Amino acid sequence: MRKFEIPKTPRSTTKSVRFPNDIIEEVEEAIREKDCTFTAFVVEATRVALENLKEEEGSSQEE
Repeated sequence: MRKFEIPKTPRSTTKSVRFPNDIIEEVEEAIREKDCTFTAFVVEATRVALENLKEEEGSSQEE
């Protein structure tokens, strides 16, 4: 049995980012009635975008 450990909250820094109103509306619609905050959505979307960039860089170097 795996030992339970209290999870640590990752370090974070507050950043102010301006979003076009239409993007804010689309994100809010996507997360409506879901257990997700605007910030969590943006962080995850950014992670996926960074992973995609790394994969694209890796595949272009293989050519």
